[in-house]
Amino acid sequence: MIAYLDASALVKRYIVERGSRETNALTADAEMTATSIVSRAEVAAAFAKGVRAGLVKDDVARDARRRFASDWPNLARVFVTEALVERAEGLAWEHGLRGYDAVQLASAITWQESVGEEITVVTFDQQLWEAAKRSGLKAWPDKMPGATSEPEEPPDREAGT
Repeated sequence: MIAYLDASALVKRYIVERGSRETNALTADAEMTATSIVSRAEVAAAFAKGVRAGLVKDDVARDARRRFASDWPNLARVFVTEALVERAEGLAWEHGLRGYDAVQLASAITWQESVGEEITVVTFDQQLWEAAKRSGLKAWPDKMPGATSEPEEPPDREAGT
């Protein structure tokens, strides 16, 4: 399996919260893991917001940030280009996405096209998850609230992004 992680999924690899264990297991099994280059700023912002909101201790967030920076070179990174931003613009309009979510979706689609195989978009952002499914991508977790008629306990929404 080839995984594409947005910032909401990456945060779960460094801060323990609902979905962390499953995200870590999924990424450990992945042949390859990628993200958009904008995730670096989004993840740092999420750590900082967690501290400001009193949800994460400062030393825990700083350690998470160091570990993330250390792992950064091991992630395949999709770079933001004019063409990718143009694609994101259309996706934002089509799916009603926030700016960086549209960039994440455009990055995932672009990466899937470049590797020529199905990828799994790992996200805990419901809007991005639904947009990924509507765009023909495989989204994980398998079920998100509002995406099916079956009731399900919601995973954490992304923090700070």
